[in-house]
Amino acid sequence: WASGMASGGLSVASLWTEVNRCGQNGDYTRALKALTKILHENRDDVTALHCKIVCLVQNGSFKEALNVMNTHSKVLSSEVVFEKAYCEYRLNRVESALKTIEAASEQTDKLKELYGQVLYRLERYDDCKSVYTDLIRNSQDEYEEERKTNLAAVVAAMSQWEKGPMEDLGLPESTYELCYNAACSLIGQGQLTEAFNKLRQAEELCRVSLADDSDVTEEDIESELAVIHSQMAYVMQLQGRTDEALQLYNQVIKLKPSDVGLLAVTANNIITINKDQNVFDSKKKVKLTNAEGVEYKLAKKQLQAIELNKALLAMYTNQADQCRKLSSSLQSQNPGHPRPVLIQVAQLCREKQHSKAIELLQQFSDQHPESASGIKLTMAQLYLVQGHVTKACDVLRSIEEFKHKSGMVSALVTMYSHEEDIDSAIDVFKQAIGHYQSETPGSAAHLALVREAADFKLKYGRKKEAISDLEQLWKQNPKDIHTLAQLISAYSLVDTDKAKSLSKHLPSADTMSFNVDVDELENSHGATYVRKKAAKVTGENLPKEQGQGEIKKKKKKKKGKLPKNYDPKATPDPERWLPMRERSYYRGKKKGKKKEQIGKGTQGATAGASAELDASKTASSPPTSPRPGFASGSSAAASSNVVPPRQQKPAASGATRKKAPQKKKKGGKGGW
Repeated sequence: WASGMASGGLSVASLWTEVNRCGQNGDYTRALKALTKILHENRDDVTALHCKIVCLVQNGSFKEALNVMNTHSKVLSSEVVFEKAYCEYRLNRVESALKTIEAASEQTDKLKELYGQVLYRLERYDDCKSVYTDLIRNSQDEYEEERKTNLAAVVAAMSQWEKGPMEDLGLPESTYELCYNAACSLIGQGQLTEAFNKLRQAEELCRVSLADDSDVTEEDIESELAVIHSQMAYVMQLQGRTDEALQLYNQVIKLKPSDVGLLAVTANNIITINKDQNVFDSKKKVKLTNAEGVEYKLAKKQLQAIELNKALLAMYTNQADQCRKLSSSLQSQNPGHPRPVLIQVAQLCREKQHSKAIELLQQFSDQHPESASGIKLTMAQLYLVQGHVTKACDVLRSIEEFKHKSGMVSALVTMYSHEEDIDSAIDVFKQAIGHYQSETPGSAAHLALVREAADFKLKYGRKKEAISDLEQLWKQNPKDIHTLAQLISAYSLVDTDKAKSLSKHLPSADTMSFNVDVDELENSHGATYVRKKAAKVTGENLPKEQGQGEIKKKKKKKKGKLPKNYDPKATPDPERWLPMRERSYYRGKKKGKKKEQIGKGTQGATAGASAELDASKTASSPPTSPRPGFASGSSAAASSNVVPPRQQKPAASGATRKKAPQKKKKGGKGGW
């Protein structure tokens, strides 16, 4: 604190003494009272104004501090640039803070520290990394560990949100904050097992570091560990261990952590696990994502993921208008992003408005061709649902990104074959083979396509068209007798001389014969048919003498069964072998009213009475209601994993230092 003399003599000096003492004790409210009296004597006292601004900042009165600076801007000039930028930063006026810092005449160390925080909040990670790298290189004080933690947070953010390669900056992992940020970087690279192990390590380091403090309770430790546990649950979710993840997420929610950003991300991830089930729990959890200040705690992609899941939840709960409102808002914020459109399409499909859905997809595809691949796949799917196979094929063939991939070729050929459009199927093969011929000739994918094309043409009797494919395959592998035989068969229809010349390359009949022991093969295990051999002559079975023949056993004939009413004295009916209708004495069945069957039902009931009492035969019987459920939406838009949920804890604010977005900061160095 700077002391000074102003008008008023000893009384002002004593007031400055009071200000100095209060400043050292941290009693800023009392210091403000003394400063007000000093400024009453001299309202433009620069030192008193500066001290008042510092006291207001320390008390968290950022708006009031900013008002003082704006009111006395001419007097203060560049004296309070840092304080002004810091107040703007704390009031979430990040763009204004950036302008204030960049307009400063001198870039002091504390301004650079704040500059790093501002750049991080603006998600300008490359610039932020340069600032912290420079600060670490040129600073030697007790805040080096905090700067390295911040730099690790920047690297983690780049890995998660920009999907860039992870750069090894040689950062230590001695604290749980550093270890946690290293785990976030591994998650961004998809190294989930390593990330989970690193989070376990961070958890252990956190417990050890807090166990030394006698004032810290187990509840405090669990609260500090909440962000680590939520990130562990996220890794489990990505690994498909959803039950374990859900249990851990709910444990974090029950702790009611003060960080609204952590609560919002945890609640969002629970909603993605619930999907279209347990929607009542999801409706409760979605309220946590609407907490005040969430928008300042999370990255833009996290906020976007939360809004997308809100729209999907509205669709699953049959709130069509709310779903349309949320998805339209998202589309206006991100015009080139396909997912808001896919959600709108999914909602239209639930309402059986397929034509309108296709129209919406076509409109987006025309306006944003760079993002149209997924949209066109969905459009093709809807055409197939409606039975328009050829239209679906036309859409698929218009996707430049996928049109030559083996999966796409296979799908197109299958659909064209279903429509019996063999020429179009062959054209698909031709274009794909031409693409690979120019890009990667002779590659496995290229030759596989040629083989499939040849087999397809032969299957549909297009031997002439298969010749070029078969020749290419045979040249690649002259020992392939099967391909050579197919080629000769194809040439036999076009050029018999060529077929004869090629047949010379076939192996001779002698080389193709197999030395097979037939007896051994028949007697082998698993033989299904064995020839009967003549019995061998042995000493016991001597040939019989001439005239000694075998006596054949005579089979006894069984007597036929006679009818029960058989009368041997009566003459059999000569027409007994004819069907009843063809006999001369057949007069047909007697027509008449059927007598009511009495005694067939319950005692005393008649068939007519039974029919009247049968509720299932009455028109007013209500149908059985199906169990309640939710129909799934179309394509990728109906999936609750539209955007992978990301968990990241933003930094708690401080005077001059910024901790990693995942961890709280430890107080900063300032000029207070």
